[in-house]
Amino acid sequence: MARYRHIDMSPRLLPVDLQAQLVPGSFAHAVHHLVDQLDLSAFDAHYRNDDSGAPAHAPTMLLKAVLLAYSQGMVSSRSIERACRDNVLFIALTGDAKPHFTTIADFVSRSRGAIATVFAQVLTLLDGEGLIGRQMFAIDGVKLPSNASKHRSGTRAEFLAQAQKMERAATTMLECHQANDAGAAEDVRDAKAAERIERLTREATKIRQWLADHPQDRPGSRGKVRKSNRTDNASAKLATDKGVIQGYCGVAVVDARHQVIVEASAHGTGAEQELLLPVLDACAEQRTASTLITADAGYHSEANLAALADQGIDALIADHAMRRRDERFAAGQDKHLAKPDPLHDKSRTPGKPRLFGSEDFIIAPDRSHVICPAGKRLHRNGKDCTIGGYAAIKFRAPDGACKDCPLRAKCLRKPETTRSRQVAVLTRKAEPTHSQRMRERIDSAWGREQYGRRFATVEPVFGNVRANKRLNRFTLRGQAKVDGQWKLFALVHNIEKWANYRKAA
Repeated sequence: MARYRHIDMSPRLLPVDLQAQLVPGSFAHAVHHLVDQLDLSAFDAHYRNDDSGAPAHAPTMLLKAVLLAYSQGMVSSRSIERACRDNVLFIALTGDAKPHFTTIADFVSRSRGAIATVFAQVLTLLDGEGLIGRQMFAIDGVKLPSNASKHRSGTRAEFLAQAQKMERAATTMLECHQANDAGAAEDVRDAKAAERIERLTREATKIRQWLADHPQDRPGSRGKVRKSNRTDNASAKLATDKGVIQGYCGVAVVDARHQVIVEASAHGTGAEQELLLPVLDACAEQRTASTLITADAGYHSEANLAALADQGIDALIADHAMRRRDERFAAGQDKHLAKPDPLHDKSRTPGKPRLFGSEDFIIAPDRSHVICPAGKRLHRNGKDCTIGGYAAIKFRAPDGACKDCPLRAKCLRKPETTRSRQVAVLTRKAEPTHSQRMRERIDSAWGREQYGRRFATVEPVFGNVRANKRLNRFTLRGQAKVDGQWKLFALVHNIEKWANYRKAA
């Protein structure tokens, strides 16, 4: 019978060459040599141990450990601490420093300004090696959850109602508690009731303290109230294809030559339209007068296009109907349109009868009124307006004209609540808007080619960050801290691009 050597798995004390663990061409090797070339003096302002106190962990070591951990999908500070203690690659990169998880968490959360300087230095290095072309910048964003509870979101009025409800419940329970007779069975019940009363009172006190610290609701981009959050008031409720999350929108500006991220910032809003101009201002030093800015329909608005035209910025911004006009997208849309909406169903009810349109109304020769299909007269309502690039005249029926009309169901979209019908009649083509000019430009052969380049530029970047690196959540609270962490995510991508370029060179 064959005999084999025994495999001994007992612990060993073996000599390890730390430098040999950093294999040339690997991400760890690139981080090790790249970070050593950077000026990290911006991190020094945090420390006050020049004359007294214990020596601190070097920012160089902490930055290397965090970047290597993020490249492997480890975002938690506890998991980074564990890797620095057990993983030989992290031990080699940190010099067996073994930083505590609180040190790592504090380093990431407080270093937004210093991280921004590191991001700029890496961009300068990449630019010096010719990795930034500045011919096209593609803008896109991703909505990621943060360390905040979406169940603690609401307006000040909603929070006040919650506090009052808790206080009423606590008062009712306290009255019942005081009315009960003392007894063995009652003692246990009273103890549980007292604990619940204390919990409700404590939570109501926290809500009222939060209301006192935040006397105003958050303003929205269109004048409406934006919901606040009691765990992280800078975050926002964001609608995604997987449902609603509480978090931030991470925006990246990507150069088309080598897919380098030239600007990265996190914002506590899901309205991408209001982010376009601030993001362009942030990357103004990177772009040139001939740089083409591309973005998807989320950043499209007439105000944004007008601002781009005023600033002389060459841009290609898609509108929401662009895919329906492009046969390349329309060919495969049927299977997606058949899927249910993950948020809510916005489609019309199948088989719903067609309502009367403007073509069913007869306009008078002097344009003073129109006659509806029921023979009632609708009079002019206010000034002329513009609809779809055409000048139009608005007409409205008197309140009594539609009240008992037998055609209400065929004329009004909501016959149960709508008082009277309004109709707009197109008269002449108006001056083209910025949206119409952009629509014509993006529908041209050149526009379709450039927008196709945008897909090839920005989509792989977010695929690399989210799928390959598994960086799909923020672990911090507060816009400044999350913005710093998002820049670290972008740094991981850019350093990887630099490493692959040097490997191929």
